[in-house]
Amino acid sequence: MISIKNSRELTAMRDACRISAEALQYAGEIAKAGMTTGEIDDLIRRYIEKQGAKPSFLGYGGFPGSACLSINETVIHGIPGKRVLKDGDILSVDVGAFYNGYHGDNAYTFPIGNVSDEAMRLLSATRESLEKAIEQAVAGNRVGDIGAAVSAYVEERGYSVVRQFVGHGVGTNLHEDPSVPNFGTAGRGPRLLPGMTIAIEPMVNQGVSEVEILPDGWTTVTKDRKLSAHFEHTVAITTDGPVILTLP
Repeated sequence: MISIKNSRELTAMRDACRISAEALQYAGEIAKAGMTTGEIDDLIRRYIEKQGAKPSFLGYGGFPGSACLSINETVIHGIPGKRVLKDGDILSVDVGAFYNGYHGDNAYTFPIGNVSDEAMRLLSATRESLEKAIEQAVAGNRVGDIGAAVSAYVEERGYSVVRQFVGHGVGTNLHEDPSVPNFGTAGRGPRLLPGMTIAIEPMVNQGVSEVEILPDGWTTVTKDRKLSAHFEHTVAITTDGPVILTLP
């Protein structure tokens, strides 16, 4: 069932989204070559808890970290640990905060040090595809309009979208209806209504779209081990157009 939030609920949700956005921004400021993903995760957890919130991901389905920290060929769900960031890596940080009964959810892929031109082009295309998707998050449109915008934009540039994992509704639960794929047919799927809040999150691969889940049950990598990028915002559908809730 798709949850429709009233103005009071949307106001309450803004705080969770703001904390999520600020935690993500903080992660980008501290992440640098020589740090381990475990060190970054610990700092993110402390930041969220200092705001009086809880990390949405910690313990979710058994996930052991406060954020998903995914490097290079890791698409999503990278488990924080002893892996050390190196100059030239790209680091996807996916983080959420639970505050006053609501979740915020967002992600950004950060370049670490001197990153190749090829990697930067992938990051730019993925970030821009999110912008194109948000433009379609208009009351009266359908979920398929969002996915079609993402896939068209990135495939024109020679990239592929992950099909095994998709965006989702978000609110009192971290994952709610509807599913929000990064592919699809314009004009198809659930209609977007004022009061819906959705996490739009393009996951874009440099090579093939297929992914593989490693034996830990979480870490998801590209099948061909080429680079992947991930950007995400929580967006509210309103009568005045899409509102990005996860802005610091």
